[in-house]
Amino acid sequence: MTATTEGDGGHDVWRERVGSGDWAAITDELDEYGGALLPQLLSPQETRQIRELYPRDELFRSTIDLARYRFGRGEYRYFSTPYPEPIERLKQALYPRLLPIARDWWAKLGRETPWPDTLDEWLDLCHRAGQTRSTAILLKYGEKDWNALHRDLYGELVFPLQVVINLGEPGVDHTGGEFLLVEQRPRAQSRGTATLLPHGHGFAFTTRDRPVESKRGWSAAPVRHGVSAIRSGERHTLGLVFHDAA
Repeated sequence: MTATTEGDGGHDVWRERVGSGDWAAITDELDEYGGALLPQLLSPQETRQIRELYPRDELFRSTIDLARYRFGRGEYRYFSTPYPEPIERLKQALYPRLLPIARDWWAKLGRETPWPDTLDEWLDLCHRAGQTRSTAILLKYGEKDWNALHRDLYGELVFPLQVVINLGEPGVDHTGGEFLLVEQRPRAQSRGTATLLPHGHGFAFTTRDRPVESKRGWSAAPVRHGVSAIRSGERHTLGLVFHDAA
């Protein structure tokens, strides 16, 4: 694919796009709800180019039929490495923005924060621990498809935040397909949120759990994510996970 990676003068387009967000507000949203909308990370042309990768078997290491495993209905594919350039560059640009939030969350929960300053160093730790399989995901949903609530853990080493990007235009390419987060609150009923992701925009959310403050201090609230039923059309999304799989 031929997505632009750098502008004149050597500017890193991917880091500029990620950095264009109000990261103080994004951090506040993540702290409050466990998920936050990010700026537009991919242009319409780039989203189309990534959607068109789906039939190319040589780019993927495996394909999952959601219905077969009772995960919902639809299909997704794990990219092989090396990733197409936009995927790799976005992961590299997002990691340092998400890292301070991850460290703050784990510090509040009294946990060790094992993540180095760079994504490459972190993935090297994953690989040395036996987590060597790639985890970037291209998902495809058709009418009446959906994704059950779940968590993308894959092994002992986990980065607590991940990102999904909508590769289509809501209301044009698909209706329905809201991104769902359900948080199991300590000693209370679960809380859910639903977000319709704009075309090309990212959404950052918690991978496993997040800190919630109470009179007794900080505790971990487990969070699962999923996708509501597609009412019409076809919905493609790109999932960026920041740890590899065992």
